[in-house]
Amino acid sequence: MDDLALLLTLGSRLEVCPGGMEGNVRQYLARGLLKVRNKRGELVPLVANRVQREFERRAGRHNIVLKARQVGITTWIAARLLLAAITRPGVLSVQVAHDQDSAEEIFRIVHRFLENLPEGLRKGALATSRANVRQIVFPRLDSEYRVETAADPNAGRGLTIHYLHCSEVARWPRDAAATLASLRAAVAPGGEVTLESTPNGAGGCFYDEWQRAAETGCVRHFFPWWYEESYRAPGPGDEQRTTDDASALAPLSAEEEKLVAEHGLDVKQIAFRREMRVRFGPMAPQEFAEDAESCFLASGDCVFDIAGIEAQLARCTPPAESLDNGHLRLWWPPQAGHTYIAGVDPAGGGSEGDFACAAVIDAVSGLQCAELHGHFPPQELAQRVIELGRRYGDALLAVERNNHGHGVLAHLAAMGYENVYEQRGQAGWLTSAATRPQLIANFAAVLAHAPELISSDRLLRECRSFVRHADGSAAAAAGAHDDCVFAMAIALAVRAETASRNGTLQLGILPVREREMAV
Repeated sequence: MDDLALLLTLGSRLEVCPGGMEGNVRQYLARGLLKVRNKRGELVPLVANRVQREFERRAGRHNIVLKARQVGITTWIAARLLLAAITRPGVLSVQVAHDQDSAEEIFRIVHRFLENLPEGLRKGALATSRANVRQIVFPRLDSEYRVETAADPNAGRGLTIHYLHCSEVARWPRDAAATLASLRAAVAPGGEVTLESTPNGAGGCFYDEWQRAAETGCVRHFFPWWYEESYRAPGPGDEQRTTDDASALAPLSAEEEKLVAEHGLDVKQIAFRREMRVRFGPMAPQEFAEDAESCFLASGDCVFDIAGIEAQLARCTPPAESLDNGHLRLWWPPQAGHTYIAGVDPAGGGSEGDFACAAVIDAVSGLQCAELHGHFPPQELAQRVIELGRRYGDALLAVERNNHGHGVLAHLAAMGYENVYEQRGQAGWLTSAATRPQLIANFAAVLAHAPELISSDRLLRECRSFVRHADGSAAAAAGAHDDCVFAMAIALAVRAETASRNGTLQLGILPVREREMAV
């Protein structure tokens, strides 16, 4: 049997576990054909580690991987995709990294695999017709391996993908959900898709994919840091220690005792954990994940009180009415004698980018009564918020006048709606460098002290992914949205200003519970 015929035979049996041996054919091919640089820089065969073996054991056609940093999953999936391309005819394997540097690093791993194949294969059955910075073509198999970046809006367009690996999805730029949807649309029926990432806050595309995995039929894989065998460190007095029992590092904290009891961590692993807590500080639970819940809450520097958000999400009830295919949701109907304020974030309009949103609150209690949400151009948004305002007793409409807000305000005026919020004689709310921090701080206080005023689960999920960025700014995490956040923040800010002007409440951060309100 020649090399090509042998490769094709093995390709049809990659998932088969030969009797009497541990692991499947893919693992044996990886160990026999592929080489990697280990953490000491040595070139060694790719022998599956614990993470890689566990992934191989449970992998399905659709997978999502939540992991600690540098546990070897990206390398293993790169190997899986390359092995598919060199043992199965007509295959297109595509890996999508979150940025160009990461794409180049993945491609270096794959090129190392290729360069260290047996010479007879490299010059024979696996000779390449193209091997550039992002593409390797194997003409004798009519198969191909490619690396793309999520920053490229055209990634995957025009392709028919059989194996797709999306790496560090939690850090994808722009509209990560739209990029992922476009890539999935390019996957052939029966194709294999794997999403993987370290956590990056309790929100955004990857977080949502992880939470919905059971509904979508995706196999969830969680790999904590102690699955990586090299994550160990000597503890104090290690030279004289005669046992690896973690109790030798006593006193252990309650967290450490739980890890030892539940996962059997030893003294060197506990020492490593302590060292990482010192080195990485508050980022350690993100980089060295220990469970699939707290790592999301710990990661990403959320502006708002996560505990309050999670508690209110658990209490949220469905709207009393959901109209227009869910674009308009009503929790509390208008009450006679009550006045209402609608904060409106027009976003960009159209069918892409951020959504437009209007949040209706009771002007006295601050209770969220309704939410309008969708992609609406300025004229349609104006018509919709007029209808919403009329429903709530000619509510005061506070429209952010930045950018597309000017168009919405012009349409409101042309359509004859009179109860429009003004600042210094000019219609609309201006969000500026001066007003934005105060806007967010007021909303943060409401969330911290009276989260029960928030009715919308969509708004609360946006709050989870509203983070402080490296430049100090506060905004939605990559791939997430903040239109509901700003619509509600504007409504609450206008309520504070109006109440203060009328002398019914104090200036500053408001006590927002009804029992504290001056009617």
